[in-house]
Amino acid sequence: MVIVGTGGQGLITLLQILAEAAFSEGYDVKTSELHGLSQRGGSVEVHIRFGKKIYSPMVAQGSADLILGLEAQECLKAIYFANGKTIFLINKFLVPISGQKLLKQEEILKNLKKISKNIILIPAADICEKELGKNVVAGIYLICLACFKGLIPINPKSIFKAIEKIVPKKYLDLNIKTFYLAKHEK
Repeated sequence: MVIVGTGGQGLITLLQILAEAAFSEGYDVKTSELHGLSQRGGSVEVHIRFGKKIYSPMVAQGSADLILGLEAQECLKAIYFANGKTIFLINKFLVPISGQKLLKQEEILKNLKKISKNIILIPAADICEKELGKNVVAGIYLICLACFKGLIPINPKSIFKAIEKIVPKKYLDLNIKTFYLAKHEK
């Protein structure tokens, strides 16, 4: 699985939660993070691989089972990891890139569909803003939704326990509410 987004969207936290949940279920887990100017809203890409025995943390070209995009334009950069069976779970959210034209949602989807027809576009940031008053938990919403939909082979209970373990106490209540919001959305 590859997760892409921009700095400040919590990709490292999502990676930690997924790794903890997979490890708790007995999987061998390897993770990697690649980021540029992440603290300034730059690109961030994290990889997680888990299974019976994993030797490399990096998802190889054309071998991602799932690409989770917290920002839609960033998914275009992740095409390298996709194949015809790759599922794209994308937050319907765009962040302007300094000095570049903001791509339209239709243009992004048209390019992604050249690689995979398995594209799920969810307005996660809008849903979280409307229901919880904060869009910052869109990533938590998406990984929970992916578990409830069976896109990630991890029991949602393991994700819940990992959230309790990884998320700082002052943000825990919001993240637990996000978990249940995703549960009821499936």
